[in-house]
Amino acid sequence: TLVDEDYIKNFLGDLTPIQESKLITLREWLSETHKGKMPHDAHLLRFLRARDFNTEKAHEMITASLAWRKQHQVDKILKNWEPPDMLQKYFPGSWHYHDRDGRPLFIMRLGQLDVKGLLKAFGEEGILRYVLTINEEGLRRTEEATRKYGKPISSWTCVADCEGLSMRHLWRPGIKALLRMIEVVEANYPETMGRLLIVRAPRVFPVIWTFVSPFIDENTRKKFLIYGGKNYMEAGGLPDYVEPSYIPEFLGGDNYCEIPDGGIIPKSFYRSAEEIYSPDELPLCSETVYKLSILQKGVPHEVLVHVTEAQQVLTWDFDVLRGDVTFAVLFSKRPLTVLKEVNHAITSHHPAQGVSNTIVFDKSMVCGVNYNFVEQPLVCKAGESMQGSHICQAAGWYVLQWKYYQSVPSITETRKSVTIIRWQRSYITKRYWHLMTLGYTSTIDSLFHPAPQGTPVPLTPSSILPLMVNSRVPLTPSSILPLMVNQYH
Repeated sequence: TLVDEDYIKNFLGDLTPIQESKLITLREWLSETHKGKMPHDAHLLRFLRARDFNTEKAHEMITASLAWRKQHQVDKILKNWEPPDMLQKYFPGSWHYHDRDGRPLFIMRLGQLDVKGLLKAFGEEGILRYVLTINEEGLRRTEEATRKYGKPISSWTCVADCEGLSMRHLWRPGIKALLRMIEVVEANYPETMGRLLIVRAPRVFPVIWTFVSPFIDENTRKKFLIYGGKNYMEAGGLPDYVEPSYIPEFLGGDNYCEIPDGGIIPKSFYRSAEEIYSPDELPLCSETVYKLSILQKGVPHEVLVHVTEAQQVLTWDFDVLRGDVTFAVLFSKRPLTVLKEVNHAITSHHPAQGVSNTIVFDKSMVCGVNYNFVEQPLVCKAGESMQGSHICQAAGWYVLQWKYYQSVPSITETRKSVTIIRWQRSYITKRYWHLMTLGYTSTIDSLFHPAPQGTPVPLTPSSILPLMVNSRVPLTPSSILPLMVNQYH
């Protein structure tokens, strides 16, 4: 289905016929696997642009992002989460009118940021959650601006005032937290930074930039303009991009700006890690109980579970991030052990550590002799979120098995104008439980195909949601931080 020309002009911007075709292909492809609310076209377009209109890579990226949004209920964060008053008081940044192109404008007094104080008082999770509200508000404002100005506005402009930036901002835990936040934002809000104007950059700025720039997408870096002295108010400077009547007084403009002053947070507001982090809250950017596995031909992933008595329950939850897989549950009365562990080299698109597969069955084992299927192999497509459970009818050794699946192109796919990549590897994130209680239905089904009404089910959207794997950033904090200096504590 072609996109209406007026709709493209007013909401999406200039698209070539090929780009329009790519957008339609991505929309149709995503609709086949994503069972929730479909992202609007402007959102899909951001991911396509972030991947240079490579449909397969854009699909992989947005699938991971949608899983992350669902897991952390990001769609509801503006409505359901209120930042602490003290965080708002000491975070020196806020939305402020718009730039000359109609983009929403965010002003950040970076040099007034007490990095150590914010982390000690609110923790990395609290700060990241606040950063997400800023980004979600930015998305809302771009939609509002598009309607107001009658032209597509999909990004915002940020002015970062670096006066006051010093070596104290190179505190290692603060740099680490910043890099992790960049990972999350780059993976889930691509192509939202229309322009970043860095003004009054001090001599220490190049040092900080050395640490941070590798984590920022190359296309995003091209949108940065850095002014080191006081010439930012001259020709080619800030007034070229922002009306002087909207430029804050502290930057030499005419506008009184109600941006928090920031400053040093009193130590009386510092809290311990136990006080900051709730055990019931799923972390936004740190390790979780969901683990990444990589599948390829001949290298399955098998999880061995010893069940000591009948009627115990196995429950699983996994998300297929790339490629197709089969999932099955096998049973043996005879003792089984893990035969070997296969370690994987991780590409830059999936920055994770310690990814390995455990293998229980060797090729000499025969179905019907050494083991039996208690849940038959089910093909799971890329983008699907799968949850289910099995009531064990006997004690013994059970194996949850994921295998790489080479799918055959459908007639629809062969007719598409783009080539559908057949991945040599599949990526999943998974978690399983071994429960001693009953009350569960034996099922392998999608989260969005629930059991009939009145039938007890083991999982709910609010309790078990898949883990996204960051596919955006070429480096990870764990790989670059050992190279950083250890001073400035």
